[in-house]
Amino acid sequence: MKISRKRKIWFWICGALLLLGLVCALAVGLLSNRLLTQQEAERWQGESEQSFIQHSCFLADGAKVGLNEVYAFRYAMLDAFREAGIEWSDGVYPFVDAWSREDKVTISGDKRSTEAPVLAVGGEFFAFHPLRLISGSYISESDLSPDRVVLDRELAWELFGGVELVGMSVQINGVDFVVGGVVDRESDSASRRAYTGEKGFFMSYDAYRVITGQDSVGCYEVVIPEAVKGYGAQLIAEKFPLDDGEAVVNTGRFDFWRLMRIAKDLPSRAAHAGSVRYPYWENAARITENECAALSALEAALILPAAITLLVELVRLLARGKTALEDEVIPKAKEGVEEAVRVQARKRWEKKHPEDRN
Repeated sequence: MKISRKRKIWFWICGALLLLGLVCALAVGLLSNRLLTQQEAERWQGESEQSFIQHSCFLADGAKVGLNEVYAFRYAMLDAFREAGIEWSDGVYPFVDAWSREDKVTISGDKRSTEAPVLAVGGEFFAFHPLRLISGSYISESDLSPDRVVLDRELAWELFGGVELVGMSVQINGVDFVVGGVVDRESDSASRRAYTGEKGFFMSYDAYRVITGQDSVGCYEVVIPEAVKGYGAQLIAEKFPLDDGEAVVNTGRFDFWRLMRIAKDLPSRAAHAGSVRYPYWENAARITENECAALSALEAALILPAAITLLVELVRLLARGKTALEDEVIPKAKEGVEEAVRVQARKRWEKKHPEDRN
């Protein structure tokens, strides 16, 4: 069965479109996998058979959500887990959470004093944000004292002219603290675009609350076991004091169909207006979402027509093959079988009547 030259060219074009679509899909995977801040559910789950979902709550400016509300939500989660039959061992809870607040404070080191952006963090913040350690260690909820801070590379160089600073003293709003570690900021392009500060540091939310008198969380992040689909999202909607804030499901936010829904709303997403001020890592995730949504739409535009065309051609080829099979191949095969039967019958007759061979 011959295929025309024009049709062969069209097959090559369809193959090229499919290949380009697969390149788009690969690009989406590469972009999304660089955002470690969106992957704590997978890290927390480890080898457990229980599935977990990561959620983020972004509070509106002026929201009255402090430590009391965070701890109240923790207790509400544990009560809900008991009702759902989710078990855990003593002291090892089936969730991990963190909270943070952005601000600016005055920090002083050996070389100079400067006003710098600070992230006051609580819970297991660095589990959600595993920034690369240059020296020292992170701060965490298990620290015996809240007087340690973590500087980023830029601020470390500005205050001390180096990065090996563990044990060095800094003053924050005139209060003494100790450098516990130095980190590099995220290296992916979306985070670099989203993080507008040139320098900054991290300190305990408890310590921040003491030296500033402020107790207002801007972002709450949590990984919740998914007893049934949508369990965590419903729990947050019912138990967390979100008010005018916004809840985001981080896990699966780069799935194809979710990205396709985002692609429909790209113009409106580009002009966010509201009382919620996203932290830089959420802005980085939204930048990446927009890019991945555009790539997914292009992927669909490339793959779908080519796939449909190739499917139609395959059906046509099968139909033509069936016709050729019925009109040519089967009759020839039948004729060949009949001829073979005749030959075998002739041989058996000749064997029985050798005198009549000639």
